[in-house]
Amino acid sequence: MSESNKFISVCLAFFSLYSLVMLMNSCSKSSEQKSIAPREVDNSPATFVGSFTCQSCHTKEYTDWKKSDHFLAMQHAHDSTVLGDFNNTTFIADGITNQFFKKEGKFYINTQGEDGKNHDYEVQYVFGYFPLQQYLIAFPGGRWQSTRVSWNSRDKKWFHQYAGDKIYHHDWLHWTGNSQNWNTMCASCHSTNLQKNYDFKSDNYNTTYNEINVSCESCHGPGSKHIEFINSSDYKAGKHIENSALVYAKNPSPQLQLNTCAPCHARKADLSNEIIRSGEIMDNLIPQIISNEFYFADGQIMDEDYEYGSFTQSKMFHNNVRCSNCHNPHSGKLIAIGNNLCMSCHKPEYNTEQHHFHKINTEGAQCISCHMPVKTYMGVDHRRDHSFRIPRPDQSVVYKTPNTCTSCHKDKSDTWAAEAIKGWYGPATRYHFSDDLLPGSEFSDKSENHLIKLLSDTLQPEIARATAVSYLGNIQTQKSVEALLRALKDNKAMVRYYAVRSLENFPPEVWQSVAYQNLTDKVRAVRIAAADLYHRLPPEAIPASAKNTYAAADAENRKYLNYQTDFAVGNIMVADYELQGGDQLGAIAHYMRGLKKDSLMNYARLNLAAAYNTVGKNPEALKTLKEGVAIDPANDRIFYNLGLLYYEMGDLPSAMESFQKAVRLGSSNTGLYYNYGLLLQQEQKIREAEQVLLKGFGINPQAANINYALAYLYANQNKLPKAKLHAEMLYRIDPNNPEYQGLFRSLGL
Repeated sequence: MSESNKFISVCLAFFSLYSLVMLMNSCSKSSEQKSIAPREVDNSPATFVGSFTCQSCHTKEYTDWKKSDHFLAMQHAHDSTVLGDFNNTTFIADGITNQFFKKEGKFYINTQGEDGKNHDYEVQYVFGYFPLQQYLIAFPGGRWQSTRVSWNSRDKKWFHQYAGDKIYHHDWLHWTGNSQNWNTMCASCHSTNLQKNYDFKSDNYNTTYNEINVSCESCHGPGSKHIEFINSSDYKAGKHIENSALVYAKNPSPQLQLNTCAPCHARKADLSNEIIRSGEIMDNLIPQIISNEFYFADGQIMDEDYEYGSFTQSKMFHNNVRCSNCHNPHSGKLIAIGNNLCMSCHKPEYNTEQHHFHKINTEGAQCISCHMPVKTYMGVDHRRDHSFRIPRPDQSVVYKTPNTCTSCHKDKSDTWAAEAIKGWYGPATRYHFSDDLLPGSEFSDKSENHLIKLLSDTLQPEIARATAVSYLGNIQTQKSVEALLRALKDNKAMVRYYAVRSLENFPPEVWQSVAYQNLTDKVRAVRIAAADLYHRLPPEAIPASAKNTYAAADAENRKYLNYQTDFAVGNIMVADYELQGGDQLGAIAHYMRGLKKDSLMNYARLNLAAAYNTVGKNPEALKTLKEGVAIDPANDRIFYNLGLLYYEMGDLPSAMESFQKAVRLGSSNTGLYYNYGLLLQQEQKIREAEQVLLKGFGINPQAANINYALAYLYANQNKLPKAKLHAEMLYRIDPNNPEYQGLFRSLGL
């Protein structure tokens, strides 16, 4: 078969969402609870009893908690809880007029609704306290929406969290949209024992909670068993049970405490409302890795990443420092002021001018100024990076990452800062995982070695090694495959999870006889990922010995997917699952449902178009992709898919034009350059084909498809040395691929 005839005919490549797609110690006192009669401890599940039950034994902790942001996380709206100015105040932001007023003792906001017109909305709950307060509005179907126009508690004024951005009423980010839905986006971290109770068929909620705010049992777990035990004769006789029948009580392990804080202090995806009590966080949620999509490429905070992802990068965490070493777990306040907090563990010489080279009692002399840079989210919320990293302006010089030196000394360069640090501390720098993660994130010809080195170093943070695994999924070579297959057996669940996810980018023959072991992984998230990996295979391709374990893991995966369907992305995840399983009509329905919740979600349109294409509805596929172009005319992936679709429909000039636009937009997808190059060859535009393929080669010299196309191009022109150069590279990358054997033989390999 000639190379020009190998153009992809079923052309709309499936675009996986997964490649995009995210306190306390107390309880030792003995005191009889007179309000609850003593009884024997039984094996029934513990139930929630309410924070008021805790106060008689834990008076100080309860008093501290009453002053905390946790206590104030959510409250009913009345005069003592509403901080905003509702005295007939007007605030205009980005073209929208907002009026705040009271009527018959109730609080109202007149603002733009989901129909684009202004309406009066009653405020029934306040959300948060400091540094900002938002307000919850009731909508049909049990929905509660959180306002984007918020009260700045620090400066006592109204403000818009997206100042300067005009957010249209149909936008996902509009306050009436899916992104500001309390039930799915906010509620679980602001109330106790939150049950979302979403009904897919009606698209309605019946959300419940045991306490409106973050109470004792949010962290310690339901308290009924604890009270039974405290009131029992066993306890009074001096007998003890682990954690006094709570999830944890006094002096928990650092990991157990972090696992308790993480569900609300991590950027993550929840797996289910069915909690598994274990020492492994990924039994219940999937934390976001530190990829350069959400973090700076070295791991510094960029997007709203919260604390978990940063803290687990740190030496603090790996030396058994826990949250409560710095924060009073009940009041939420720091346990010491300024550098005194750091000096409770660190040597006094770190608090001297000889270490930090700034005058004492200045901002530059504060440990947190250099080691915990601050970033502002939600307009006014200043949060510090909890990775406690040493500033690396030398990395800023090469990789353009931020550093605390020049973020303060804005008139100086990164080179100046790097030279200053070299002069103070000497030329040698202590190794940090970012020394490998940064070059690894660039996907150059050197990236693979850096990523494999980081992955292999088990002394490095799990989250950094998992990020390296995730990146390796984009480098399709034999070395990457071997590293990923080894990672399937790694001791760390996050590494195993992202190894499975990365294998999605490789042909099934690479992993289908190996990865099935992860279907019975001891950690739920890994089992779910493995089930999703095998779901893309036809049933007969699943090893016979793995069919039962696949069925069990697939059931967990389906539960996980269904749990997300109140959210726009959740519907796309289900649609992806259905498309992979051959249910194109089900996939189309879920893609449409997801787009109804977020009309700007263009990667859903890519897959929706693929589903239409699969069932022979190319006009609908074309219409879908054109809608995507109208929304995002700078999206190279849409133009690439348009080119593929036009080719299949026989419109070669439009295919050529679409491919060309994708190239001009700077696409890094080697599939584009491969297919565009083949089309140019087919049209006898050999010189242009060579230029396009060489551009793809420059983006990824190890891309098998590009080297294959170039080898054939040069072989057909009898430019055998050039052909052999690319064939040899292809041989190193994928020597056993049957499609390449004829080429190898013809060139003497």
